[in-house]
Amino acid sequence: MEQHIEIDEQQVRDGEIGGERNSFRGTEESSESARESDGDKSQASTESLGGSVLDQVNEHGRSYCSRDYYMPNDEAEQTRLSITHQAFMQILNGHLTMSRIPADIRRVLDIGTGTGDWATAFGERFPKCEVIATDIAPFQPEEVPPNVFFEVDDAKEGWSFTRPFDYIHMRGLTGAFADWTAIYTEARKHLRVGGSLEVADFGDIKDPHAAPDSYLSIYNGACQSAAEKAGTPRGLDHMKKQNFEAAGLSILRSRAFDVPLGTWNSDPGKQTVGKMALISVLEGLEAVSLRLLTRYLGWKEEDVRSLCGKVTEELMRPTRALQSPATSSSPG
Repeated sequence: MEQHIEIDEQQVRDGEIGGERNSFRGTEESSESARESDGDKSQASTESLGGSVLDQVNEHGRSYCSRDYYMPNDEAEQTRLSITHQAFMQILNGHLTMSRIPADIRRVLDIGTGTGDWATAFGERFPKCEVIATDIAPFQPEEVPPNVFFEVDDAKEGWSFTRPFDYIHMRGLTGAFADWTAIYTEARKHLRVGGSLEVADFGDIKDPHAAPDSYLSIYNGACQSAAEKAGTPRGLDHMKKQNFEAAGLSILRSRAFDVPLGTWNSDPGKQTVGKMALISVLEGLEAVSLRLLTRYLGWKEEDVRSLCGKVTEELMRPTRALQSPATSSSPG
């Protein structure tokens, strides 16, 4: 399931990390504007990186951008993120957001931008808007619109932007943070009056006919247990109303989607999104579980990969009507 949340002023709405600028393309005017708007950002962000970000770590044949974050950042994961972006676009009927974006929007922040697909597309659609996209891993593209800027930063360390944003976007960050209220509080502090926050995420795979001892059930349970032990729970609990209210936000509206996995749904549009969502899920089984289960539950690498293979076999059975929950919320 996917969930979206947006904040209007000190409110949240349906919907989906930054420091020293790694790479950007822009005119002299736009680059100078960015430096003026967040002139102290680079130094502050670099100081916040500490030893946990930008430490490329190789574990069990996968590459990670830090010693802490559970998701890899290698080529396979980058491909999966790009497919996931396309799936979100299908879910939103070709739109980048759940909310209507005014044509005169001036300043946008994308937290946890990943491969930068969303930020790049937004910058292309709104060429007069300055888009700042942040993440703990510097693997965004070099060729981007002149109004799009990528920064390396850890959102957990506090945000030091000097000018407010009209819109803040977060997507696919389940399991990224231990304290979501603190993240939402930072978002509220950095929104202009009348601005909005949008949050989107997917939940665990659902099979209404799965037995408690199915490989999918074992996989979901093990990943949840490991994430809780790590102190960064996965799932959609960070989309709950109380987390936004604790940050001074209130939900304007919320939407939940059950995204079909595969082509079992008779609707052609849902078949299209189902194909992409299934590919994303299958490619993500190992990405999600490998570091979590080996580090926090003491599993052996080969046992994790064996479980992922068995889950894949279950998911590929043609009789399975699988779904992935997705939620959207709009505070208000």
